[in-house]
Amino acid sequence: MFNLKNFLKITLLTFFVIIFIFFSTLSAKSFDKYDKGRNISDYFSGVLLLNQSKYDDSSKFLKKLDGLEKRHSIYASKYLYSLINSGNFNQAFYFSKKIEKEKKSIFESDLIIGIYYFKKGDFINSNRYFLKAKNRPYISILDSYLIKTLLLWTNLQNDKLENALYKLNQIDNRFLNLRKIQNVFINCYFENSNTEKVFADLVSDTETDFSRYNFFYAKYLTSLGKNEFAKKIIKTSLKKYPRNLLLNQYKIDLENSKVNLHFDCKKEKDVGAELLYISANALSSQTVYQLSNFYLNLAKYLNPRFYNFDTLLAENFYKIDDFYSAKMIYKNLKNYGTFFKWYADKQISRILILEEKKTEALKLLGKSFNELNSKGVYEIFDYAEFLKNNEEFENSIKYYSKILEQIDSGHPIYPKVKEGRGVAFERIGNWDKAEKDLLDSLKISPNQAYVINYLAYSWIEKGLNIKKSLEMLKKANKLKSNDPYIIDSLGWALFKLKRYEESKEYLQLAVRLMPADPIVNDHFGDVLWKNGNEIQARYYWNYVLNLEKAEKDLKLKIEQKLTKGL
Repeated sequence: MFNLKNFLKITLLTFFVIIFIFFSTLSAKSFDKYDKGRNISDYFSGVLLLNQSKYDDSSKFLKKLDGLEKRHSIYASKYLYSLINSGNFNQAFYFSKKIEKEKKSIFESDLIIGIYYFKKGDFINSNRYFLKAKNRPYISILDSYLIKTLLLWTNLQNDKLENALYKLNQIDNRFLNLRKIQNVFINCYFENSNTEKVFADLVSDTETDFSRYNFFYAKYLTSLGKNEFAKKIIKTSLKKYPRNLLLNQYKIDLENSKVNLHFDCKKEKDVGAELLYISANALSSQTVYQLSNFYLNLAKYLNPRFYNFDTLLAENFYKIDDFYSAKMIYKNLKNYGTFFKWYADKQISRILILEEKKTEALKLLGKSFNELNSKGVYEIFDYAEFLKNNEEFENSIKYYSKILEQIDSGHPIYPKVKEGRGVAFERIGNWDKAEKDLLDSLKISPNQAYVINYLAYSWIEKGLNIKKSLEMLKKANKLKSNDPYIIDSLGWALFKLKRYEESKEYLQLAVRLMPADPIVNDHFGDVLWKNGNEIQARYYWNYVLNLEKAEKDLKLKIEQKLTKGL
């Protein structure tokens, strides 16, 4: 939720930091030119907008400060980030060449110029700029690895397989998995007869998830005319990774003889784009979204027709709550294949729910689901989950039941389907069916902490199996330690068993973990009362009355407790 006070605090802090850096890095000679209020405002606005991922607006403000790069290298990197992330590669290239003439080149400018020549196939010049980037001081380990691998690919044209693999193995041992991926691409590039085996070894690795590279394996096979074998690889991999977007879309492409995803391991720029994507993905997992987007957009420049890159770009925007940008990317993705469309509509619907546009979200995903030519159990499950999570319980039960008609208890999603339908039955008041489904789910998969919690808490609320529920919740608490919902249930079971002192310890912890949850605060008020802390109990009950999330029925019960006590 947006917090204006925190936003203003962060904005002011950012302002003072920027102003300090701005002035401390300018020489006295240049001070007169850049100390004007307008210029400071432009710089501040540009950097702030960049940090908010408003790249188009950021680049417009920063562009006004042309010449500042001569005395302020941070400005140059910020401006380049804004240009690349707003899709203005050519402007970024010309600016990079400009600061090269001024002898003010930085890592980002070397990288951008190198990639420009790399795409054109001018490997002599790309090699020269990648070398300059490699020798820049203070670059990160990830940047260092990326540059070294790009350098490797600028030298392959006049190299031999054995020598290329030798050079690859000299690169940092901390990036073993990335070396495995490049090993496959190098074998493919040199058309080595062993390439299929190398691919097969990679995707069958049991220690690391290389599921993405089943696509590249199948793509390689189709380049050899082995379409049926490629289909087999995709089909087999989807049994293990049924939700993989890239594999699902390529399965449809193979069936329809379409080409929506362009990649050729004998094209250096395509492999370079994948290397940049790997770096972007690593940065995204570390929540470094601005730099992740920078590498993603460079990847898109090298291989603009590999639309899968946009899924990570949209997810990055989603994670920073820039829903508008995320939706724009998802809407564009819908044009590139059936499964891309289904995936994009699911993501857009998720955003619409957060924007409190539930009716629009339900309509969009319902239409998208109905338009699917082939509805597998996973597509039906995703739709059923969406309906259940948005209180369309009876409709969700219908789809959960359709899945159960097609699978048996040995299917991977059987426990989840039973759980989902059980929750939906419970929410419409059909406890007998709900209890059966939840027990069936736990019978197949007994260590599902949240299913244990849901069933046990439901029993407690109904006054059933409370001692058994307590033991189940102890198990759930071990499986998911410090989960506030499970801790609350555990405390509530102890409360129902009149073990008030023990109950207070758990419910107090639950309140600390979820201070704004109405039910948790109500429970804590009850146990305080039972422990003789009546004034404190009334404080927590009154607090619940002021919470927006508190339901009307709960508020009525609390008003009675404030009048009569327990």
